[in-house]
Amino acid sequence: MQRSGQLIGPGHSFRSITEKITGMVLTKVTPKSWFAGFALGFVLLMLLIYAVGYLFVVGVGIFGINQPVGWGYDITNLVWWIGIGHAGTLISAILFLFRQEWRTSINRFAEAMTLFAVSCAGLFPILHLGRPWLAYWIFPYPNTLGMWPQFRSPLVWDAFAIGTYATVSLMFWFVGLIPDLAAMRDRAGNRWARYIYGLLALGWRGAASHWQRYDTAYLLLAALATPLVVSVHSVVSFDFATGIIPGWHSTVFPPYFVAGAIFSGFAMVMTLLIPLRKIYHLEDFITMRHLDNMAKVILATGLFVAYGYLTEGFTAWYSGNLYERFWLFNRSFGPYQPMFWALMFCNIVTPQALWFNQVRTRPKLLFMIAIIVNIGMWLERYVIIVVSLHRDFLPSSWGIYAGTFWDRATFIGTIGLFLTLIFLFIRVLPMISIFEMRHLLAETKKHDPDAQPEAPVAEPIQIAEPTPVDADMPLYGLMAEFEDPEALLERARQTYQAGYRKIAAYSPFPIEELPAAIGLRRSKLPYLVLVGGIVGALGGFFMQYYAAVIDYPWNVGGRPLNSWPSFIIVSFEMTILVAAGVAVLGMLILNGLPQPYHSVFNAPRFKLASQDRFFLCVEANDPKFDLAETRHFLEGLHPAEVVAVEK
Repeated sequence: MQRSGQLIGPGHSFRSITEKITGMVLTKVTPKSWFAGFALGFVLLMLLIYAVGYLFVVGVGIFGINQPVGWGYDITNLVWWIGIGHAGTLISAILFLFRQEWRTSINRFAEAMTLFAVSCAGLFPILHLGRPWLAYWIFPYPNTLGMWPQFRSPLVWDAFAIGTYATVSLMFWFVGLIPDLAAMRDRAGNRWARYIYGLLALGWRGAASHWQRYDTAYLLLAALATPLVVSVHSVVSFDFATGIIPGWHSTVFPPYFVAGAIFSGFAMVMTLLIPLRKIYHLEDFITMRHLDNMAKVILATGLFVAYGYLTEGFTAWYSGNLYERFWLFNRSFGPYQPMFWALMFCNIVTPQALWFNQVRTRPKLLFMIAIIVNIGMWLERYVIIVVSLHRDFLPSSWGIYAGTFWDRATFIGTIGLFLTLIFLFIRVLPMISIFEMRHLLAETKKHDPDAQPEAPVAEPIQIAEPTPVDADMPLYGLMAEFEDPEALLERARQTYQAGYRKIAAYSPFPIEELPAAIGLRRSKLPYLVLVGGIVGALGGFFMQYYAAVIDYPWNVGGRPLNSWPSFIIVSFEMTILVAAGVAVLGMLILNGLPQPYHSVFNAPRFKLASQDRFFLCVEANDPKFDLAETRHFLEGLHPAEVVAVEK
């Protein structure tokens, strides 16, 4: 029986975790429900391709945009998809920094969801251009037209913010996958699958030096992604807040949009995870505590959203501005009042059910609430955009907006794209972080032995007979195998104290004290990332300065050419982008990756280093190394076996 509040079901071992998660991908029997979900997504994806193809032939006139509503479904969908993409980075970065262990089972899936949601969001500004094949004009590059993007424009800020968010999220996701790709490589039975996973794993060996730099890079990425999460939807809100349209010109928009993004993002995570949890029997990994915590986050952010609604209404009434008051009345009782009151029901009334434990412990009710929240957040973005635009300052410019079939087909088609990518992801890559689950299990056993049933007492380990070593064989070193992380850590300390210095330790998850135990120094990666961030900030600012002041001076609203407050946003995004890139590339280069071949791969059982075994290797180039004496020393550490490793 699973204990209340437990993060992982009872009876699991490092091996069972690896087999369960990799088995969902490497199995030859795919659940029928996967085919049903993939078929639905693929059909809707074909609808998207048809709608986009027709758009390219006819033009944006197929959409319902008009005067004064120049923004309609496309921008609504952009903001909605960007909001959904917030949950992944929030779970991965912010909860990681706050040491919230319950993120472990859901962060990988949420990160993938972020990438796919941002991919869907990025389509809409391009399609909305009318000439989507000219979208590359937004990039700042020397061109024959002699033009630069207008860096004072929130739309350009959007491009930098969304592009940076997508790139950093991709790096964060891939870095998290590397150790698990090594596990997939070592468990794959199909030769081609083994090759593909091996190439993607970049030669990961799980060495203590690898894990040390990996942990540093992951921590730095989390620290960089945290302000990025806040900045992206804040920048998206500037599309509205920097305008003078009633209902838009408000300082509450940035925090209000960020809270709404987390609100809808967690709702989408729950919408997808609850069925997948049932289909793949993941109740031991995605426990009721995970669902309960996500429900609490939805409730908390829903209260923030409700506060934003109240603030909007109070500001419009208290300001004494006739246009703001008219906007408030028109939104509540005008032509679009059904949508307004529907979003109030979806986003304010429905989440209040999450106050009750009886609701938070029932997955079906949580699933229904999550769907309602997703609908409500789409309606919110629609009301913000359309209702504020359709009645302008002048009654002569009033109009009514209604999306066409092509608006709806494009939106539904992006849902198909999203679902198709999600189902492909869970079929070819592990949807739960394997190494983090192993690490969580190790920490659980260390700090709370009663949380897991005690393992049966193992029989005394019999040391294998030493294998004869050919004197002419080029020797890399001697490798000893151990069964648990505590044994590896203690034996590594003994080996270092014995005077050996060319030591390598390999484990399927990071062991905090292990690098120090074998004499590794702290990584220089943080200093490299700091330099990268400074270079990115200065490069971003002087790029804008050169464009706006020197090469393409353009008087906008009488503002100075060096509008440095407007330049801060792009400079910030470039800071994060370059620093994150340095963190990832620096980690790979310092670890000597990619390295498809290494001598330790010749050890007969080394493939278990990515699954559930722990290895200690004394290299032959160690000054103290002597074949007979070193073997005798390692055998005295009581390993499962000691083997010679060829070069």
